[in-house]
Parts: sequence; structure tokens; C-alpha cells
Amino acid sequence: MKPHPPILRVAALSAALALSALLAGCGASSSSGSAAAVQDTAGEQILSSEANSSQVESVLVPETQTDRKIIYRANLSLETTDFSAARQSLTQAVEDCGGYLESSDYGGSASDASRYAYYTVRVPVEQYEAFLNQAGTAGNLLSLQENAQDITANYIDVEARLTALEEQRNRLNALADQAETTADLLEIESQLSDVQYQIESYTQQLRSMSDQVSYSTVEVSLREVSSLTPETATFGDKVRAALQTGWQNFLLLLQGLVLLILYLLPLLVLAGIFIGVLVLTRPARKARRERRAQKRLEELGLPKPPHPLYQPAPPQDPPVQDSDSSDQTPQS
Repeated sequence: MKPHPPILRVAALSAALALSALLAGCGASSSSGSAAAVQDTAGEQILSSEANSSQVESVLVPETQTDRKIIYRANLSLETTDFSAARQSLTQAVEDCGGYLESSDYGGSASDASRYAYYTVRVPVEQYEAFLNQAGTAGNLLSLQENAQDITANYIDVEARLTALEEQRNRLNALADQAETTADLLEIESQLSDVQYQIESYTQQLRSMSDQVSYSTVEVSLREVSSLTPETATFGDKVRAALQTGWQNFLLLLQGLVLLILYLLPLLVLAGIFIGVLVLTRPARKARRERRAQKRLEELGLPKPPHPLYQPAPPQDPPVQDSDSSDQTPQS
């Protein structure tokens, strides 16, 4: 029995499509290999300056007029004595640069100058340097770390694979239009489903990479302090800072102890009442035990034990007479 000609034709075309997809994938890998490899260029700058005295000078300046796919990231650490004003300046910098807050974390207490705030800011890559300059003036700059990651090779590889898969999908759609049997159509639809899944996965990867390239990520840390960190700390400054830190920790310890006592106060009151009851009822309980013991002795016909406070006097020896006096006889 000879095989059905349409099935042979579909099988041959499917094999040809699989071979073309394999060749396209190899071509994408070779093209990405010929491109520049993924490079991580990290720039780190540790600064210490007076609040609002100078702007942050970014080490990495994004190149907007280039075909390279580069992701820029930065970590900015600030301290301030005016926490509310510094927070307002940071949010204003985000708004002025056309960015947005991806996440934020706020806590601490204003009474002991321990407030803090952490922000994850996304800004357009064109405004990356401008945002660092404006945000750096919100407080006293402690540190700035920058990182640039070149993902051009990876981007080109994913893009080439996506192009090859889209061409394969078009060929499978053409085969589906020519299918003459249900079996042929089901086989083509199964392959189309696999190809479509891969296309969606690669499309999502490209969108994620494009978003990271278009919008830089800046991690901002803002901390409230009672006094700013000096540029060059002297021995006296270190001693003063150590004393201030020690005193603050001591006050926190006292607060913790007071709160602990307040938490345990109901239990301590109940324990005191219980111990007081035991002490007050101890004589009565002791007398009751003695009465029970005496009653049991009476039932057994045993003599009553002496009182524990009563101790009989030890027996005394008879007086000893002097032998000389006994031998003498009275004289008339």
C-alpha cells in the first residue's frame, strides 16, 4: 500500500522547515558571536561633600546616539539633617527628569532622628546624568556606584531567533492553507503552537531588555542624622560620634527594658498575688498538717510526740561528799 501523496508532501515540507529553522538559529548564533561579546563596564565613585555644596559628577555618560544596547544602573547614598526637605527634593528630581518610582521603603522616628527612605527610581536614559546631578544635591553625598552593562550581543541573538521563528510561522500558515486532510492540518497546527510559544517568549525577552536599556535604574538611600559626616573626621569628631552613638544605644536599651516591663506587668502582678497567698496561708496549712498527724497517732494509740520547742533537762548527778569531812568525828 503506497503512502498518501499529500502526507508525503507535508512531511517533506515540514522537514525542510525544520532544517531552515535550524540553519536560521545557527546563523543567529554566528551573527551574535561575530558581534561584540557582552561586556560589564563598572564605574565606582566614592564622594564625600557638604550638603547642597556641589553636584554629583557621573562617571558613566550614556551615549544616546549609538546602536549599542547598554543598561545603566547606579546606587546613590545620601544623609541629611532635614529629612522632609530631602525627600521632597528627591521626588521633585524624579518628576523633573520624567521618571517614576518603581518601589519605596520608609521608616524610622523623627523624635530620635532615625528616619530613612529607600527608593528604586527608573529614569529615561537621556536624563540619567541629569537625575544624578539633581538628586545628589538633596543631601550630603556619601557614595555613588555606577554600572554599565552592554547586552548588544544578547539582544542581536534574540532578535535573530525571533525573525527566524516568524518566517517559520509564515511557512507553516502557508502549508495549513494547502492541507487536504485533517491529519495534515492537525500536524501543522501542533508545530504552529510550538513556534508561537517560542515567538512569545523571545518577544517578552526583547521587551524586557528594551525597557532596561530605555530606562536606567537608580537605587537611592536617604538617612536622617543629627549631624552630617565631615569630609575628614578628626579624632575629636570620632570620639564625639562614638559618645553620641553610645548614648543613643543606651537610651534605646532603656526604652526596650521599660516596654518589656510593661508587657510583663500583668504576669508579674498575678505572680505577686500567688506568692502572697502562699506566704499568708502557710501557718494555717502547717497547723492543719499537725492536726492531721496528731489525729492519726491517736487512732493508732501511739503517745503524743513532744512539742518540738520542748526539750527535757538532762539528768543531774548526785552531789559528791568530801571524804575528809566525812571521816572527822565531833569532839566533846
